[in-house]
Amino acid sequence: MLQPKRVRFRKVHKGRIVGTAHKGNKVSFGEYGLVSLENSRITARQIESARRAMTRYIKRGGQVWIRIFPDKSVTKKPAETRMGNGKGAPDYWVAVVKAGRVMFELAGVPMETAKEALRLAMYKLPVKCKFVTKAELEAADECCCNCCDDEEEKEAS
Repeated sequence: MLQPKRVRFRKVHKGRIVGTAHKGNKVSFGEYGLVSLENSRITARQIESARRAMTRYIKRGGQVWIRIFPDKSVTKKPAETRMGNGKGAPDYWVAVVKAGRVMFELAGVPMETAKEALRLAMYKLPVKCKFVTKAELEAADECCCNCCDDEEEKEAS
């Protein structure tokens, strides 16, 4: 499972997950990607489970990139412990994922195979996800700059 080799602080604040992803929201390495549609914390176990599901389906052909890393510790107090006495010991590691974040990428396989592999990975994750291609995200990125709206207004007048 994924976890940091060393961290500056063992125990971190819980924090709040608001807004959408501005970093890691494009397919950078592969041809296909799995994008989160919700904000959530994804554990190292869930990431590993999704990775195994993908690699088993593509029969270790192609290449898989994991774009998220569990670098935040979550603490837990022992069972039947009274309130107080400080924060518990680190229990597991999570990756904080915002909506729009590309979590996994695939390349070197046909589109149908990639779609099915990423669909199997979706079932292992606690967030709603969407299958995207590199071309789709690049096309959507180009059209969000209001250039299309300006051309339509010129044609109408």
